[in-house]
Amino acid sequence: MRVLLVLAHPLEESFAAAVAQTARAALQAAGHDVDWLDLYRENFDPRLSAEERRGYFGEDYDISGVAGITSRLQAVDGLILVFPQWWFNFPAILKGFFDRALAPGVAFRPDAAGGRILPQLTNIRHFWALTTTGSPWWIANLYMGNPVRRLLKRGIANFCSKRPRFHMLTLHDMDRATEAKRKAHLQRVERALAALR
Repeated sequence: MRVLLVLAHPLEESFAAAVAQTARAALQAAGHDVDWLDLYRENFDPRLSAEERRGYFGEDYDISGVAGITSRLQAVDGLILVFPQWWFNFPAILKGFFDRALAPGVAFRPDAAGGRILPQLTNIRHFWALTTTGSPWWIANLYMGNPVRRLLKRGIANFCSKRPRFHMLTLHDMDRATEAKRKAHLQRVERALAALR
């Protein structure tokens, strides 16, 4: 299986980077081909330009600014996102990745009858998120309703692919996580990805 592994964190020494490295090693050990996309290190520009927005629902939407990334998305069986949740949401660079790379004609096609969008990344069978939150489980899930999971699963994954296998692993209360808790989470990530088929 070919997997696009996307890291969205500005610090190379971050726990998110450690999660991404663990994920890459586990995938490669299981025989998968990993395409590594570190949004910060590749200087991805998350800003949707005026031209891109103006032509968003045009007949021939111009993806030239992100063509390299869109071709990578179209060449994989799995998409794995690694990121921290900040303010119960995505880092800005990852939101920009969604806005620019999951573009019309690439990730979806508007239904001519209106109202729906038709998935175009049907090659993606697995959609995973490996993430952390600074909040305890009960705040993220009970109080906030787990907005990141809802957006990823109901919105992005299902609108871009046809019933992908969605999986999300989250380390909660990251700001107070002990070294043992972080290590246990990395082992959880490793075990989960070792079983990916």
